[in-house]
Amino acid sequence: MSDIIQLDIKQNVATITLNRPDKLNAYSMAMRDGMWQALSAVRDAPDVRAVVLRGAGEKAFCVGADLSEFGSNPSQVSARQVRFERDVWGLWKSIRKPFVAALHGFVLGSGIEMALWCDLRVAADDCVFALPEVQLGMVPAAGGTQTLPRAIRPGVAMDLLLRCERITAREALRVGLVHRVVPRARVLAEAETAARRLAASPGDVACRVKEALRRGADMSLRDALAMERRLAADCLERDISQNVNF
Repeated sequence: MSDIIQLDIKQNVATITLNRPDKLNAYSMAMRDGMWQALSAVRDAPDVRAVVLRGAGEKAFCVGADLSEFGSNPSQVSARQVRFERDVWGLWKSIRKPFVAALHGFVLGSGIEMALWCDLRVAADDCVFALPEVQLGMVPAAGGTQTLPRAIRPGVAMDLLLRCERITAREALRVGLVHRVVPRARVLAEAETAARRLAASPGDVACRVKEALRRGADMSLRDALAMERRLAADCLERDISQNVNF
């Protein structure tokens, strides 16, 4: 594991830390490679039942892509092609375990997109959110045009994507971009508490609920309800076989 992506596992909860505070945790190619390794480890670790994602430093969770690499070195097209060769976002989407984001300071561009790959988002009251890609002549390429309108109302998503304006933590809570806003000093503790509760849920029920929500969003209601019944039945059969008492 690289130093700029740190992975720590304690009591069934993995913590992934974006550790480039001197660059405000700007997402670089080295960070991409470290994130791939961390996500692969989380996916394959049987003892990991929930994950916290956080950013190191005082000023930012993540200010987005490192433009010195992705914006002009040597070109946006070739730089982004390098990113797509290792599909971090596809790997992230495939992981059934629940993720909790602990957000603080600047959460910009890819920072928002990484937060959107998480299932729960806890924001410090000092957070500033924005998607500046359009102003930079880019299309968000870490899933933002697809994950954002699935998390908040499509009209609000369109406004954030096209106008590129910054919003506060309270506004992010109002539109549904984050699930909770807490004082800065408490944000990591709140995220860790949520992750521990998820990790303590019986069996893999949290993973099954996540699967139902994610897969059901792309199904008809009839098919989604059938999938829900299958997941619930599988869970019940497992609990009976294991004598799990509620």
